[in-house]
Amino acid sequence: MKQIRIATRKSPLALWQTEHVATLLRAAHPGIEVSLVPMSTRGDDVLDRSLAAIGGKGLFLKELELAMLRGEADCAVHSLKDVPMELDAPFALSAILERADPADAFISNLHASLDALPQGARVGTSSLRRQAQLRARRHDLQLLDLRGNVNTRLAKLDAGDYDAIVLACAGLQRLGFHDRIGVRLAAPDWLPAPAQGAIAIECRAGDARMQEMLSALDHAPTRTCVEAERAMNRALHGSCHVPVAAYAQLHGDRLHLSGLVGSASDGRMARAQDEAASDAPEALGQAVARELLARGAGEFL
Repeated sequence: MKQIRIATRKSPLALWQTEHVATLLRAAHPGIEVSLVPMSTRGDDVLDRSLAAIGGKGLFLKELELAMLRGEADCAVHSLKDVPMELDAPFALSAILERADPADAFISNLHASLDALPQGARVGTSSLRRQAQLRARRHDLQLLDLRGNVNTRLAKLDAGDYDAIVLACAGLQRLGFHDRIGVRLAAPDWLPAPAQGAIAIECRAGDARMQEMLSALDHAPTRTCVEAERAMNRALHGSCHVPVAAYAQLHGDRLHLSGLVGSASDGRMARAQDEAASDAPEALGQAVARELLARGAGEFL
């Protein structure tokens, strides 16, 4: 195979991530020709409603998967946090790249931190997970919907539509917006979406040659951590309809996982954590999910 065609969304962040993957593939396989196949997805096109209302984050994948099935692309690049817990049968995640900063970012042009926001401040985020954690910290805030790509969301903040917004640090850093990060909202106090900060490459499960080529980019420690987070989310039947957060860290041969399920309406939440051997991410994710349910998470699911 002399050529690899990568399906990608057209947003600036998606294109950055796909160009990054293309560069890594060219380095791993000298002589290979790598090209991008940019596409629009329903998740990108419908911006006047929340993702939960129009069918969830899987909308970002469907058109890219159809392009692979039609033979127009060999693989697709995704933010792993947007990938559903269960892939459709003909597809596999052949590579998960080393994770970038998993934290969220508090961004405001006027206020130094979440605690410094005035009473009733307007904070933009469409993520139920972020809303639940914001509500737990500040019951008084007005939480307003915020859709669009990173540039669009920052422009809405700059236009005065919000007093502050919350975005992923990784996306900001990848696009060169390091200086917009006011405060990192990070573990253990604030938990990210499962697999936040990780890039995944998807291909057809039966394409053995493509799977082998992509596997050169797989980062085993990241895969171990995100498998635990996604296993927890899967056991809870989590999606963008549910405020679920998870963060796993490797410490030698031990894997530690913290999980959270919350209520976006009133900020109540259940938290749990556990650890296991690093070769048991699936079992660890299921154990933390069981503990969350034992602590009342079912009420928020």
